[in-house]
Amino acid sequence: MSREFFVIALGVHFPETGLFSQRLWSWRKLRQSAICAGKSEGMRLLLVEDDARIARFVAKGLREQAYAVDVTANGDDALYEAAINSYDLVILDVMIPGRNGFEVCRELRRTGQRMPILMLTARDAVEDRISGLDHGADDYLTKPFEFRELLARLRALLRRSGELRPARISVADLVLDTGAQSVSRAGRDIPVTTKEYALLEFLARNAGRVVGRAEIAEHVWDESFDPFSNLIEVYVNRLRRKIDSQGSKPLLHTRRGAGYFFGVAGEAGAEAQDADGTGHHRGKGSAQTRKSHA
Repeated sequence: MSREFFVIALGVHFPETGLFSQRLWSWRKLRQSAICAGKSEGMRLLLVEDDARIARFVAKGLREQAYAVDVTANGDDALYEAAINSYDLVILDVMIPGRNGFEVCRELRRTGQRMPILMLTARDAVEDRISGLDHGADDYLTKPFEFRELLARLRALLRRSGELRPARISVADLVLDTGAQSVSRAGRDIPVTTKEYALLEFLARNAGRVVGRAEIAEHVWDESFDPFSNLIEVYVNRLRRKIDSQGSKPLLHTRRGAGYFFGVAGEAGAEAQDADGTGHHRGKGSAQTRKSHA
């Protein structure tokens, strides 16, 4: 979320359009509720790197691994983003404009932030590594580095914090391989895009409970997400067409006014929907009978 959006969300801008400001404020409240709930298990990272080339490379690679990534280039913006968003891990360069990485790390810990912090630096002196760890960092990686090593260190840090993705996630006959980022159902491979996989994994990890749009946006998309777009619905419909096709028992259900439920329909009490958003009521009796009953 940008600073401009945050100011708008507070209702400061556009005083003449009260409805617009009110909607933005309502979204902010829903989003904050999702953060405070603490139940979702998405993977959202904050990358603090002032070298634009490195930042683009690392962010692109992490997004290809189904992480949601926010990027900032200085220490003050990093503290601001960490204050308004909930991150599973922070990748923090030491030599950044404004407050340096050591100061940012110390301030995050002082304010009670407990997410793992991986520090990046071109300095390889032992004193610098000790200083970073003493300021509250959990690990240290010296530039230049292999991207595979960065991923391995992230997995290790997430494992320590209890947030490591399991190797396989199964819901009914649907199986997700988190390492290969592959999906299969009843032995049939299902091709998905990176973002489709990220959304499906988030839903599968939260199977058995209803998740709202605010939670999905917080953990699957980054700060560039437009809260008033229908992007989530578009991706949900894409997934529904892929995983609930060929006569399979539907797993992805819509709870009107609440969000989405992933699992067996009987557990959800949910109204399953097709890709066009129309619901299918199951059970005996004609549509006219159900209408009369209603």
